[in-house]
Amino acid sequence: MIEIQNLSLQRGGKALLEQASLRINPGERVALVGANGSGKSSLFALLAGELGFDGGELSLPPTWQIAQMRQEVTASDRPAVDYVIDGHRRFREVEAAIAECDDDHRLAELHGELDTLRAYQIRSDAERLLQGLGFSQDEIDKPVSDFSGGWRIRLNLAQALMCPSDLLLLDEPTNHLDMDACLWLEGWLARYPGTLILISHDRDFIDACCDHVAHLEHHTLTRYRGNYSAFEQQRAERLAQQQQAYEKQQAVRAHMEDFVRRFRAKATKAKQAQSRLKALERMADIAPAHIDSPFRFKFYEPGAMSDPLLTLSQAELGYDTPLLHQVNLSIHPTTRLGLLGANGAGKSTLMKTLAGTLPVLAGQRQEGEHWRLGYFHQHQLESLDLSASPLLQLQRARPDAREQEIRNFLGGFNFRGEMADGDCLAFSGGEKARLALALIVWQRPNVLLLDEPTNHLDLDMCQALTQALQEFDGALVVISHDRHLLRNTVDDLLLVDAGHASPFDGSLDDYRQWLLKRNSGEAPPSQNDTAAPTSRSGSVDKKLARQQAAARRAELAPLTKEVKRLETEMERCAKRLAAIEAALLDASIYDDDNKAKLTELLTEQGQLREQNDNTEERWLALQEELEALSTAD
Repeated sequence: MIEIQNLSLQRGGKALLEQASLRINPGERVALVGANGSGKSSLFALLAGELGFDGGELSLPPTWQIAQMRQEVTASDRPAVDYVIDGHRRFREVEAAIAECDDDHRLAELHGELDTLRAYQIRSDAERLLQGLGFSQDEIDKPVSDFSGGWRIRLNLAQALMCPSDLLLLDEPTNHLDMDACLWLEGWLARYPGTLILISHDRDFIDACCDHVAHLEHHTLTRYRGNYSAFEQQRAERLAQQQQAYEKQQAVRAHMEDFVRRFRAKATKAKQAQSRLKALERMADIAPAHIDSPFRFKFYEPGAMSDPLLTLSQAELGYDTPLLHQVNLSIHPTTRLGLLGANGAGKSTLMKTLAGTLPVLAGQRQEGEHWRLGYFHQHQLESLDLSASPLLQLQRARPDAREQEIRNFLGGFNFRGEMADGDCLAFSGGEKARLALALIVWQRPNVLLLDEPTNHLDLDMCQALTQALQEFDGALVVISHDRHLLRNTVDDLLLVDAGHASPFDGSLDDYRQWLLKRNSGEAPPSQNDTAAPTSRSGSVDKKLARQQAAARRAELAPLTKEVKRLETEMERCAKRLAAIEAALLDASIYDDDNKAKLTELLTEQGQLREQNDNTEERWLALQEELEALSTAD
C-alpha cells in the first residue's frame, strides 16, 4: 500500500503539504482533486520519486513498477508506434541485451524472457492503444515530430498505458482527448489491474474510473469513499457539520472566556476558572467552513439579436477539399447545441466555419444583423498578449470601461491584486485559459462558440463556467469531452460523422452505446434504437412499454428498498454522531467526574464511524448495481 504520514512539502517557499496523511490500498482507484496550484502534480512527483519532501514519511512497496504520463514530448524522428513501445521498459531492456549478447546460454534466457513478456504481441498492443486514442492506421508509423502538441500528449498517454505497472499516475489524461477517446480510455482503465491515481477536471470521467477521492485542501489530504459525485455530497455534509460545530464551539468558548475573565481574580472561583482555562487550551480550533468557490462570474445581457443569427445552407466545409458535405444549420437566439464526433471528423472545421475564420468551399454562410461572436478555440491561449496585464488586455477590448468595473470583473475569475496588474508570462495553463474566457465574456457576445473550453481548468472553474453558461441568454455551440458540461448546458446534439452533420436524437448515454456498437464492429444503432417499443406498423406500442416499465420496476424494487433502508441507517448514524460531537464540545465532559461518560462517548463514536463506513460502502455498491441495471439494454 501507499502510506503518507505527517508529510510536509514546500516548493519555492510556498507550503503545499503540512502534516498531511493518506493511505491508498492496492487496487484502489483514487482521484486526487484540489484547486490549481494546491500541489497535486507535486504529489505525483513525490510518488514517482522525482521530488523530495521536507518532513514526515512516504512509503511505497519497493517492488512496485510505476507508470506515469509525462506532460511534455520533445520532437523526434522516432515512429509513433516505437515511441509508445518504449513505455514497456523491460521489453526494450531485453531487446538491447539480446543485441549485445554473445553468450548462447544467456541468449536463451533472454529469449525465454521475451516469451514471458509476450513480445510477439507488443507491437499489436501498441497499435491498439494508438487507435483507441484516435490515431489512424496511417499515422502510427509517422515520426513524433509530425504531430502537434496535443497529439504528442496522447502519445505520452499511450506510452504510460503501455508500461506494465502496479501504480499508474495520470495527470489530466483527458486534456486534448475528444469524447470518443475519453470513453475508450474509461474502458481501458476499467480493466487495469493495478492501483490508479488520477488528476482530472472531468467529473464524469472521475465518476466512471475512481472509487475513492483524495482532496488536497488547506495543505492537507482528506480521503473520501466513492466517486466524485459521492465526494461532493459527503464534503457538503462534512462542511455543514463543521460549520455547525464551529458555531457551537464559538458559543462555548465565549461562555468559558467570559467565566475566566469575570472570576479569575476571585479566590472562591479561581479553581473553576483555571479548569476552564485548561479546557480552552485543550479545545481544538475548528476552522470556519469556507465553501465558496474563488470563481464567480456571469455573462452580460446579449442585447439585440437577429433570428436567425447565422445560417449555413448547402455548405461544403473544409480546406482544399470538402470534409463535410451539404451542411444545413441555423443558429437561433435559443440554440444550445453540443457537437459530437471523433477527432478528425470535422467538429472544429464546422466550428471555424460558424465563426467565419474558415470560408465555405461551396454553398452559403449568412450572418444576421446583430451577430456578436465570442469564440474560444483550441489555440486561444496563444493569442493572449502575455507581456500585458489582465487589466490592460480588458481595457484594450473596452476602452470606455471604468477601471474599478474591470477589477471587479477580473475578481470573478480570481485575478486579484498583483495577478490583475502584472504581466501574464508566468501564468499556468489554467490561468491563461481563465483569462481567455474572461476576455470573451467581457466583450458581451450574443453567440458563444466554445471548442474544448475546459482544458486546463480545475473542477471549481469548470463548475463556475457550467453555471454561467446555464444562465447565458444567447446562442451556444459547444465541443467538449466534459460530459457534465454538455449535459448541463446544451439542449440538442449534432453528430459530425462520415462527412455529414446531422441531429443526434438521443442522450450522451445513447451516444456512448452508439460508439460501443460501432467500435465493436456492429452496425451503429439507428437514432430510434433508444425509443419506446414500436408495433409492427411502426407506432409506439404503449401497452408493451408500460409492461416493460412495470417489469423493470419490479426487478429494481428489492434493491431500491435496501438502498432506502441503508440511507435511513446512515441518517440515524449521522444524527447520533452529531449528538456525540455536540456532547464532546461541552467542556464539563472532560472533568474528572465524567471520565466514564467520556470513555463511553468516545467508544460509541468509534463504533458508529466504523458502522457508518461499512453501511456507506454497501450503499455505494448498491447504487452502482442499480445504475447498471437501470441503464442496461
